[in-house]
Amino acid sequence: MQKVKCECGHVNPIGTNLCEACGRPLTEEERNRMVAEMRYEGTARRSQTYKRSLVDRIWNYFSSVKVGVWLIFVTLIISSLGTIFPQEMYLPPGSTEETYYKDEFGIAGQIFYQLGFHNMYGQWWYILLVGSIGISLVICSLDRFVPLYRALKHQRVMKADHFLKHQRLFSTTKTSSFSMDEMKRSLEKKRYRVRTDGDYLLAEKGRFSRWGPYVNHIGLILFLIGVMLRFFPAMYVEDSLWVREYETEPIPHTDGYFLENKNFEVIYYDEEDNEGLYEEALDRVGGGVVKSYQTEAVVYKRAEGSIPGSEPDLEKVKEELIRVNQPLEVDGLKLYQMNYKPAELYRLTLSLNSVTTGESVGEFTINLGDEAIHTNEEVVYPLNNGYEATLVGYYPDYQVEEVWVDGERTIKLGTRSKIPDNPVFVFETTGPSIEGVERSVIGIGINVASPDADNQFELSLVAPEFREATGLTVQRDRTLGILLVGGIIFMIGVIQGMYWTHRRVWVKKDGEMVWVSAHTNKNWFGFKKELEQVTEQHSLLTAADRTEEKENDTFSEEGKKETWRS
Repeated sequence: MQKVKCECGHVNPIGTNLCEACGRPLTEEERNRMVAEMRYEGTARRSQTYKRSLVDRIWNYFSSVKVGVWLIFVTLIISSLGTIFPQEMYLPPGSTEETYYKDEFGIAGQIFYQLGFHNMYGQWWYILLVGSIGISLVICSLDRFVPLYRALKHQRVMKADHFLKHQRLFSTTKTSSFSMDEMKRSLEKKRYRVRTDGDYLLAEKGRFSRWGPYVNHIGLILFLIGVMLRFFPAMYVEDSLWVREYETEPIPHTDGYFLENKNFEVIYYDEEDNEGLYEEALDRVGGGVVKSYQTEAVVYKRAEGSIPGSEPDLEKVKEELIRVNQPLEVDGLKLYQMNYKPAELYRLTLSLNSVTTGESVGEFTINLGDEAIHTNEEVVYPLNNGYEATLVGYYPDYQVEEVWVDGERTIKLGTRSKIPDNPVFVFETTGPSIEGVERSVIGIGINVASPDADNQFELSLVAPEFREATGLTVQRDRTLGILLVGGIIFMIGVIQGMYWTHRRVWVKKDGEMVWVSAHTNKNWFGFKKELEQVTEQHSLLTAADRTEEKENDTFSEEGKKETWRS
């Protein structure tokens, strides 16, 4: 590796602008500067030094702040696109992605689905974008922190004249009464850490503020790690579980656990509660305000030795109430009470009546929880006197669909989901006085016979039975601790970098001449005021800000323009 040797004898890495030991300029560009470049103490950064290999090119690309900003900007834009329509995890129960987006949002929804935006935050290219931001943060930090830390840790008290003259704040004063010890005590009173080396003095405070941006980066990197870990089921799970009353459903993402909805209860505010405290408010909204809702849940576990695919043998584990903000914990998961369906059709009682006399030949009840009616199997319901009603078609949430067969338009029944929000049934009835088979369609508000049919009997609705369904959110989140620590570290870095400044003062006594140079990373106005208070105590001229001097106020041992005060 090539090195650059300074006049003082110190060997610097190639690409160094200011000698790490004495501060002399090592490049022509640095020699021509009116004010020394102190952003990274003039140290060599890898991204500006090595550009040969593929690794160097990748490093240089991700070390660019501009690239990092663009990656964040692109990620934010794409993330916002994912919020235009609901993500797949928030779709209504029973709906499918293939049809929901097109039916609800038209062509825009179909494009949204086909581009993969319905599950955007789990797409490989989105994970790659987030990972690229993390890589950029790591490389940007290492590329700047390591050389800056090395330069500040090993900085010397004695600096070259060129370094002192080219600081932004600089002055020289001719005096015979100056005392370096008194100057040291004055700076120490200002909470500076002071070191001396012969006729040279270095006072420094607030160095830790320089690490603020890198602490920010550490916090962001931890936060991004936590975000990316949420793509692994072992670290993060969020799913929904709908369980109807008196039914038992397997709990997703568990090893053989089941949950029974033994009872669901909705509690409303009562006007008489708390001595009529809510009476006025309830009258204003018309009453019926939900106070809370809860599920009486029983958790079961599949017994050992159960044969997969068969009806499982369940062993009771525990029984608890699931209330809002009071989840049930099962196998490392938490089940939160998030939603409910107050009136879902459960049973439907129908009657077969004579069209002419209205006399009933029997009633039967359809259990909408029966698996047989969902599998397109024919279910026979026997009636009196040899009559039978056979269910040949069931559409839980029916819709009329258009199908084109051989260029001809055909109308048929379909269903939007498996939830019985608007069920329709197709029956075939047979009996002693029925020639052949009579076909009819019945539902809520629908009761029609087959076209061109002269049916002797018709079906009528006797009584529907409803039940409630509980909506639970199944969640596991082991990334919260990482996200919390990352957020805390990020805020520490923000405070560290914003509310403190890194200030340094160099003093050189050369006979009767006293040189004062100073530098800070921000808040120059406050720093000038503080430095002015110190110099006035020792009858020294106030250090001039070289950026505010006129260009024609020059001096230079080498014939270059330089602004200063003497």
